[in-house]
Amino acid sequence: MTLLIDFLCRFSGGLALALCFTSTTLVPGGFFRVNLLVVLGLATFAGLLASTVGLTAVVWTMVVAAAAAWVGSILMYADRRRGGLVCCGMAAICGGLATVLVGDPAAAASVPRLLSGCLIGLTVNAMLLGHWYLNAPGMRVEALRRSIDQTLFVWGLLLAITVAAVGWQFTTASSDGTGWLSRLGAAVAVASAGQNVGLDQTGLALLWLRWLAGLVGLPVLLVMSRKTLDIPNTQSATGILYVACLAVILGELTAQLLAVPSTVGVAAALQP
Repeated sequence: MTLLIDFLCRFSGGLALALCFTSTTLVPGGFFRVNLLVVLGLATFAGLLASTVGLTAVVWTMVVAAAAAWVGSILMYADRRRGGLVCCGMAAICGGLATVLVGDPAAAASVPRLLSGCLIGLTVNAMLLGHWYLNAPGMRVEALRRSIDQTLFVWGLLLAITVAAVGWQFTTASSDGTGWLSRLGAAVAVASAGQNVGLDQTGLALLWLRWLAGLVGLPVLLVMSRKTLDIPNTQSATGILYVACLAVILGELTAQLLAVPSTVGVAAALQP
């Protein structure tokens, strides 16, 4: 249950932050209004689940996020975009705070989780923005290009932190007579799985899925979508972004499962 709450907090905060980065001059206000209602639903669901497990601070933080999203949607409907963006920022801050509260509050653990939420939110925001061209075919393609570029930037930050963690684990690993390739594999497992170093076959499969889908496959899909806009063909680019959303959600969810500090591994993570 905690894993789902964590994911919803990341998702709602990241999507709200993505709206803050979206140009209000290039994108119609209806896009912001609809997406703020999505943030409202995510924050409400996270708050309800948090109340069942006694996470009081997370509950109230998500209540504030939901209220900010609701007020923001009304302001966007009234074409009060500056006030709507302020509400987007409040919802993003609350989502980020809830993400920190629901897990390990240490900076070394919080920063990757916050970046994970930003990556999910930006990818989904780019997909929804591409879909919005069906409602506003005259909208400039530059808006979607910017959204994809922002997503690639956050992906680069998350990859840099992950690679740095792998390098740190590799250099600090004790010399036990094994080859460098074995040490590198162990370092990747530790950096990706946190304290859960006893990975079984299921854990190794999740480790491959986390890297192939979330860290390697995602940028390929984003670049393909970015190149498709040069034609330009927004419908094809949006179709690629649908696949990118699937990749980022799979990658970040598997990262959450791998980070469970339990020798039981995935079986314990799936328990409510």
